[in-house]
Amino acid sequence: MQVAVVQLNSQANVQANLSRIQHWVALAANAGAELVALPENFAFMGEEATRREIAERLDGAFPGPILTAIAESARTSGVWVLAGGMPERSDDDARPYNSSVLVDPRGDIAATYRKVHLFDVTLSDGTSYRESSATMPGGEVVTGEVLGVQVGLSICYDVRFPELYRRLVDQGARVVTVPAAFTVHTGKDHWHTLLRARAIENQVYVLAPAQCGSHPLGRQTFGKSVIVDPWGDVIAQCSDGEGFATARLNSDYQDRVRTSLPVLLHRKW
Repeated sequence: MQVAVVQLNSQANVQANLSRIQHWVALAANAGAELVALPENFAFMGEEATRREIAERLDGAFPGPILTAIAESARTSGVWVLAGGMPERSDDDARPYNSSVLVDPRGDIAATYRKVHLFDVTLSDGTSYRESSATMPGGEVVTGEVLGVQVGLSICYDVRFPELYRRLVDQGARVVTVPAAFTVHTGKDHWHTLLRARAIENQVYVLAPAQCGSHPLGRQTFGKSVIVDPWGDVIAQCSDGEGFATARLNSDYQDRVRTSLPVLLHRKW
């Protein structure tokens, strides 16, 4: 399977962001990608009040502009699209879910994952993030099948919790997605290290599309979107700025890695 990770610099204008997304999905599809993964917050980065207002239902009854644009991109380009993280309405109007949505080439939702681990931290430079104040946590482990391959879904801060990825592998995942908007402060030291660790310990391919650069409210994201193979090697990476990186996932190679170093068979629990 040929895959692509798209790196974005999303801002507060939803329609402008969606136009950029359609542009990059089309380019990645023209480059041969069959699955195109978008980062967290692909449609909007800005005030939480606005994020609440644009949160959409994902039950298919009344698709909003974000889901409509993703479905249109998937249909037009004939590809699977992983919409990395978007606001989905919850039972608490003040706290929408942060949901990763897998859309098939017909434009239909194949799987939806609601971010479980929420980023509530105060960094050493004094910067404070309280994702739980504006986001409802999910509670389910989710995989979806893409071209016969089980793909495990996660979002950003989830990557620090290896038990989630063990459960995804238990559900048959051979590929995991980690769309993100990692801060510069944590990203420069931890982003690639964590992604490679999750790939090595689970012997999976990791697709990690990310936000980059400057955003509203003074937010700075790290970028460096990557695709990591089951041995932990980075096989594709975005440069600075918006763009995409592609790679071909090789199931035979993955099987050889798992056979030569059968750590998944040696697990005790």
